[in-house]
Amino acid sequence: MKWIGLSILMLVGSQNILSDNFTVSHNGETIANVNRAYFSNPFVDIPLVNENNYEKFIQLLEKAIYQPPVNAKLDDTGNIVPEKVGYKLDHDTFTKQFYTYYFNQGPANIIAPKQMVYPNVDSELLSLIRVKQIGHYTTFFNSGNKERSMNIKLASEAINNQIVFPGETFSFNKVVGKRTKEKGYMRAPVIVKGELSEDIGGGICQISSTLYNAVDNAGITITERYSHSKRVPYVPSGRDATVSWYGPDFRFTNKYNQPVLIRSKVYGGTVRIMVYSSEDINFKPKRIQKATYKLPKEIPLDSEVNRNHL
Repeated sequence: MKWIGLSILMLVGSQNILSDNFTVSHNGETIANVNRAYFSNPFVDIPLVNENNYEKFIQLLEKAIYQPPVNAKLDDTGNIVPEKVGYKLDHDTFTKQFYTYYFNQGPANIIAPKQMVYPNVDSELLSLIRVKQIGHYTTFFNSGNKERSMNIKLASEAINNQIVFPGETFSFNKVVGKRTKEKGYMRAPVIVKGELSEDIGGGICQISSTLYNAVDNAGITITERYSHSKRVPYVPSGRDATVSWYGPDFRFTNKYNQPVLIRSKVYGGTVRIMVYSSEDINFKPKRIQKATYKLPKEIPLDSEVNRNHL
């Protein structure tokens, strides 16, 4: 049985008090059982609700009830995975039910009232914006480097199926999030031809750089981009986009009249990022120099050259 954090505190008392409680159920389980005494204000003679305790109670209920919506997306074969509606606490209905209990006598048992939370992207929208490829870019890496390959794969999965609406700005750091061991990111044990990267998550700059070239190829407005201090080998000179959780970000803004869809795939030693939209989009693509197939020499972290570099 799932109980919210205050349940144990609220159930302390005599049997008479327990029989006078306000009980909230959700999905067939009791998630809260509280007596009106918990909400009473001992410093006034009139029956006013202790707003601080009530707010804590509401916050705990929200956490217990909230179910985030899930956007529609494309699977690995290009088929649409339908969206899922989410739920949140219906504050207005719940407030009426609570105050009816509080300012009267006796117990009350309610089923937590919910409101539907709709996803931003449904199957209909996704079917419209996946039809026209407006930009793409491909880069290559050493798939034998397991740690760096894992970081590239995780970052690719994070940006895959992202949709940027007209006027919206995409932030690489916000979408990918902090690169941590808990998320599976690894300490890449090499430096690739002078590339400076994060200790955990080394290699993700190949994803941000590939994304930069793909969206630039689509003519999308780049709003924030920084180059590495030294040239990196996986994109042509000046075509990279370095990122770091505590430092540079890569951002672009969709100034087109239609949403754009980012598709990112990693297979073997290849990163391919594609940008799609609807047939109605009015876009101006740019011609971008292709990346080289030639893989650079990798330097182990414990090497003399690497220690001197760091």
